[in-house]
Amino acid sequence: MKLNCFQINAFTDQSFGGNPACVVPLDRWLDDTVLLNIAKENAVPETAFFVNYEEYIHLRWFTPDIEMDLCGHATLATAHCLKNHLDFDKNEMKFKTLSGDLGVTTENGIYHLDFPSRMPVAVELPEVIKNSLSIQPKEVYKARDYVLVYNDEKEIQSIQIHRQTFDQINLNPGGVIVTAIGEKADFVSRFFTPQASILEDPVTGSAHCSLIPFWGKRLNKKELFALQLSERKGKLFCQNKKDRVQISGKAKTYAMGSILLD
Repeated sequence: MKLNCFQINAFTDQSFGGNPACVVPLDRWLDDTVLLNIAKENAVPETAFFVNYEEYIHLRWFTPDIEMDLCGHATLATAHCLKNHLDFDKNEMKFKTLSGDLGVTTENGIYHLDFPSRMPVAVELPEVIKNSLSIQPKEVYKARDYVLVYNDEKEIQSIQIHRQTFDQINLNPGGVIVTAIGEKADFVSRFFTPQASILEDPVTGSAHCSLIPFWGKRLNKKELFALQLSERKGKLFCQNKKDRVQISGKAKTYAMGSILLD
């Protein structure tokens, strides 16, 4: 069996920036074990698989370790693949996913993701997370992910994770966001996933389902610009829309090829 595969960097217009995702179009669903093994072999943060059923595109996301309930950058990458490589002739795409119906529109090379809003609430910081951080947060919140708020961007850049301790946390499919007001952005963040092959996710669209309503309320702004401060870095243009958020960004195709299965 031969499958097409597109490696696309999301939330960037650079060949070596943003968050890489592999996009694999399918005519029909393969066994989940096969999908997970493909994701492991691809060895990027997420591999997106989709089957186009007329009005809706059925979309699933896999890390090298598990299937995810929601992924922003691989959704953006899928939209870019459809528009730039598979002759999709509509400016609006409708996806069926584990997180419900998601919409993506495109205009002037920018993709706008319509995602659920997940406002985090104040909680206590678990001791195991506290012990894994080189710098302690000033506030702690949680939705799907823990949201740790820090004093400034310098602290976000300086945080180090004690991996052995951090991997004692079981948050599947969630992770830990560290965030602060930015110097050249409304807010900045980094994202870490315990027990994952890739500890720090380069750019995490789904994390912004919580970051947008949180910072939107705190800064009293509906439109925000965000930077994710991983080594690869990512730019996200955000809108707070009550029970939904809009996460927007660009994408850049890095590679195209084929997967050959027995």
